Amino acid sequence: MNQTPLKRFLSLLKLDRRDVTQIFFYAIFAGLVSLSLPLGIQAIVNLIQAGRVSISWIVLVVIVVIGVALVGILSLMQLRITENLQQKIFVRSSFEFSYRLPKIKFEELYNQYPPELANRFFDTISIQKGTSKLLIDFSTALLQILFGIILLSLYHPFFILFGILLLSLLYFIFKFSYAPGLASSLKESKYKYKVASWLQEIARNSFSFRKQDNFDFALNKNNILVEEYIIYREKHFRVIKRQFTQLIVFKVIITACLLLIGGYLVLNQQMNIGQFVAAEIIILLVINSVEKIIMALESLYDVLTSVEKIGQIVDLTIEEPQSKNQDYCFNNISLEIENLLFKFPDSTIDVLDKINLKIEQSEKIYLDGNNGSGKTTLIRILSGAMQPTSGSFFINDDTYRKIDLAQYRSQIGTITHGETPFEGTILENITFNNPLVTHDDVKWAIESVKLGAFIKTLPKGLDTKIFPDGRQLSSSNAQKILLARSIVNKPKILFYEEPLDKMDEIATIEIVDFITDPTNKWTIIVSSKNEYWSQKCNRKITMRDGKIIADTKK
Repeated sequence: MNQTPLKRFLSLLKLDRRDVTQIFFYAIFAGLVSLSLPLGIQAIVNLIQAGRVSISWIVLVVIVVIGVALVGILSLMQLRITENLQQKIFVRSSFEFSYRLPKIKFEELYNQYPPELANRFFDTISIQKGTSKLLIDFSTALLQILFGIILLSLYHPFFILFGILLLSLLYFIFKFSYAPGLASSLKESKYKYKVASWLQEIARNSFSFRKQDNFDFALNKNNILVEEYIIYREKHFRVIKRQFTQLIVFKVIITACLLLIGGYLVLNQQMNIGQFVAAEIIILLVINSVEKIIMALESLYDVLTSVEKIGQIVDLTIEEPQSKNQDYCFNNISLEIENLLFKFPDSTIDVLDKINLKIEQSEKIYLDGNNGSGKTTLIRILSGAMQPTSGSFFINDDTYRKIDLAQYRSQIGTITHGETPFEGTILENITFNNPLVTHDDVKWAIESVKLGAFIKTLPKGLDTKIFPDGRQLSSSNAQKILLARSIVNKPKILFYEEPLDKMDEIATIEIVDFITDPTNKWTIIVSSKNEYWSQKCNRKITMRDGKIIADTKK
């Protein structure tokens, strides 16, 4: 169930209830000490006014100075706790993202751009800094206001009215500013991410935007997005400005009234000069605390917006937790689908229409068909990346939904269209540091896909670092790394989407010959424009408009 931003934030704080409690405890202690200082100053003023400079006066001065130092120490302790809290938020958020991003269901990602979702991790920084500020400033300010009003009421009943007015002000400012402030902050954040996403697109396609006309287009689109951002930023600023204007008016009125009334009470001997000075110090502390709360509302909007942006990712449905037991092994894997249909979430048209298909172990299948015929969708359903809209999918005569996907995926190798190496070493890209993969397995995979000669030219060999997308590699070597990755575990089934489209003809023939060699008992399901796959596979399935129109075996 979706939560409001405020509820999300409170749920976040509940995870670190102990730290938050300690922060409030130190705030209470610091507030009491801070507000006891005016009492000490009052006593000092009374002694000086009476002309009695004695050891008591010196003791009071020492106590006041110690109180000031103690408040500083308590603030330092709060900083230590909030630093721990910030670190916990960062660690928790990083693992939340790294756990969820690979497991988000296809339907949830259909209209999403995964890199944009990953960029929301930077909202964690806003949550870190904002939460620290809110917990310290809000807690300290609220407690100082509360204790200050109680202390002032002891001087004269009039100050009770001051407290009621003050609390009413805070209530009305929050009541009428919270909703528009949060709404404008969320809109501002939306266009902030659109600007960041467009800059990412420019960076990703930097060569394309070097042409002057294309460059002008990039700047114009950026200008449009920035204008939208400025519009909502200005709306948000108007909310903040209104809050601060209300605070200024309040401060002027309250300061003038309290000085006049305080002076009147002193003149009528209802307060002495020491009490008057102490009361004014308390009032200044209280007004300063009110200002802190109003100014911190902007931090509150930022934190709630960041929590909501990250919360939207948490709300995306992920796959159910799967077993990590990789020791389970299928002797053979047969696949069967009956009356399978699939349509994309926002479409009424079936991409796959009543597909019936049975695949036995070791078959070498070439999927043929024009673009849009449904080949890629069928491969991704068979590999477990997507679930059918309706129909049955059986693995070894058991229904798809009863199969542990983690176990099934441990037995398959895949290359999806557009897949590239990730940032890390060549060895990490091939093995993912799987301890079950031996050195001999790696060597066999590398030599099988004709990658060995290239790796021997590298000073660091398999420990050579790869940039994101494998940018320092040739496109053919990048594909060979993906091929080595797909076979290094000696899988039972290989699912390939255009696995060799970046390679020259000689390398393609050599690798296809190896992959389709009868001594390799894996099943192959490949979609490619290269007809050599069709020659080497023993079964050809032709698709058109989401249907199988031909299924021939050699």
